[in-house]
Amino acid sequence: MQSFEILSAISALIWTCILLLPWKPYSTEESLDSEPVEDDLSDVTVLIPARNEAHMIKDTLLSVKDQGKGIKIILVDDQSDDGTAEVAEGLKIEGLKVIRGKELPSGWTGKIWALEQGFRHIKTPFLLLTDADISLKKGIVSTVKRKLVEEGWDVISLMAVLSMKSFWERILIPSFVYFFKMLYPFRLCSKKDSKVAGAAGGFVFLKTEVIKKIGGFSSIKGEIIDDCELAKRIKSSGFSIWLGLTHSVISRRRYGLSDIWNMVARSAFAQLKFSFLLLFLCSICLIASFVFPFLGFFSKYGTIFSVISFLEMFLTYIPTLDFYGIPKRWAISLPFSGILYLFMTWTSAIRYISGKRSSWKGRVYLREEKVK
Repeated sequence: MQSFEILSAISALIWTCILLLPWKPYSTEESLDSEPVEDDLSDVTVLIPARNEAHMIKDTLLSVKDQGKGIKIILVDDQSDDGTAEVAEGLKIEGLKVIRGKELPSGWTGKIWALEQGFRHIKTPFLLLTDADISLKKGIVSTVKRKLVEEGWDVISLMAVLSMKSFWERILIPSFVYFFKMLYPFRLCSKKDSKVAGAAGGFVFLKTEVIKKIGGFSSIKGEIIDDCELAKRIKSSGFSIWLGLTHSVISRRRYGLSDIWNMVARSAFAQLKFSFLLLFLCSICLIASFVFPFLGFFSKYGTIFSVISFLEMFLTYIPTLDFYGIPKRWAISLPFSGILYLFMTWTSAIRYISGKRSSWKGRVYLREEKVK
């Protein structure tokens, strides 16, 4: 039983260190919401890649149209077979251009290829990259543009609010944001002298010249985690990024357990650079953080370490729950979701072993495929 005491003490040490990190990755202070401003947005183009999003695209386009006068929209229909382009064209929105995407070339991932095709038509100095399931609250584009110009940022990215209504969404979606912030601490991402870089692909507002100066989207053409890889490329080229949370960018997509599982398994092993050593280290860290605390309850003196671990764990998670208006009692689900995310990561690695680098929306990217 003494070994259980040691393991629970290790867990308590881990959570104490996380709680004391000076950049506070669990904080929700980095946030931005829309303000009632009426700017001329004729210098902004919104670029939306869409593949089989006929049921989503109407609300997305209307929310973009309502952002302000003169805003331009480019929708790239990525070879949909559900009439996405036809739905978009039928709205007859002023300033909307619908592009029928060409066949996916070897070495490209689908979303990046769609963005590259749309980017060739961009003529405005500012660009917003967003997804086909995103709804924007009125004023958010103007608010972000003003912050970017007045504070001198090159890129501003906001983490969209994902659906957190069902049981599995409440178990796994807030913790998804929590773990994302642990991997890409927003405070470090937004420090101009820090090498840490991250972005949330649902909302990336930037100066158009930034994409041109990094070599276009072809510079990340084969990446699975396109948003964060784009951020790394941008920041390593000397540009600045501000990353934050928001209530004003909302994803309308709903998730069941299998949807979340596949979403994470699609990119988890890519996040680990397809390294089995990193997979092993990641597994050890998650087990130490979320399993070891339970072991202390089976030893005489380990209970105190377990109690400390859980208290500190919940203390770091509650700010995320509060930000999204979820009752604090859901904090007790964090250890469970942590282990589930570990299983999803293993699923990602197993798929890689079977020959799949990733798969999404009917496309499979094989492990043997080379990015040329």
